[in-house]
Amino acid sequence: MSQKAVERILGKLATDEEFRQRFRSSPRETIDTACREPESLTAVEREAICALDPVLLERFADALDPRLQRVRIPAGPANGSES
Repeated sequence: MSQKAVERILGKLATDEEFRQRFRSSPRETIDTACREPESLTAVEREAICALDPVLLERFADALDPRLQRVRIPAGPANGSES
């Protein structure tokens, strides 16, 4: 069902900073990759999502409670030391 796919993508755009950054750089590729099944979104839905303003998405994400955001822990040394 495409409505579920729309909701999933919008939720990911709202709560996943890394996903938003990829979307800002390459909206169509990011959405195509996120929708593994070609029929999960209609052409109209894909176009509408790709037309979203990344700046407005960022503002919306900033307005959300941080507890709803996906936490990204920077990659570092596997054992936690910096030698």
